[in-house]
Amino acid sequence: MGCSSSLPDGSARRLSGMDQDSAVAPDAKNLRVKLVLLGDSGVGKSCIVLRFVRGQFDPTSKVTVGASFLSQTIALQDSTTVKFEIWDTAGQERYAALAPLYYRGAAVAVVVYDITSVDSFTKAQYWVKELQKHGSPDIVLALVGNKADLQENREVSVQDGLEYAEKNGMFFIETSAKTADNINQLFEEIAKRLPRPLTS
Repeated sequence: MGCSSSLPDGSARRLSGMDQDSAVAPDAKNLRVKLVLLGDSGVGKSCIVLRFVRGQFDPTSKVTVGASFLSQTIALQDSTTVKFEIWDTAGQERYAALAPLYYRGAAVAVVVYDITSVDSFTKAQYWVKELQKHGSPDIVLALVGNKADLQENREVSVQDGLEYAEKNGMFFIETSAKTADNINQLFEEIAKRLPRPLTS
């Protein structure tokens, strides 16, 4: 269920040229970072991005086709600015083969599941394994349990999410795109964990 506009199907080919860009621009105080969101269809990836970039939530949003791109800059307390170039990938099975085009060269991968769906948690674990095999060796990984506002329908415990994340060297957080709970904290925490380029 995409919460933002999407690129047409052919976009992956046109955009694959951006992989040549370095994942993190080499300026210690102004970082430019490629971030990719992965996860099953309907877990709320687009809603998380839309809430972060535009402060909006659209309950009637459309499914993302291929991938969509948005960017947002945040400032940290140490006066570093981080510009996130966010690639929100489609979760449907038929687009899975395109995902490597988006996570290749990414400095950050945010793997999202829905706390009310065990199946989506299983799919999240599949994406983590793919990233461990094919992603950048120093990629910052975050595991996000979304839809934390639906506590009464919870199928995946906080403990399960936390244990899986710790076992795989990931940062873990639960969010709600609907209520905006922990959305900004997610991106701030990622920003703090980014490797800083060395200044001469």
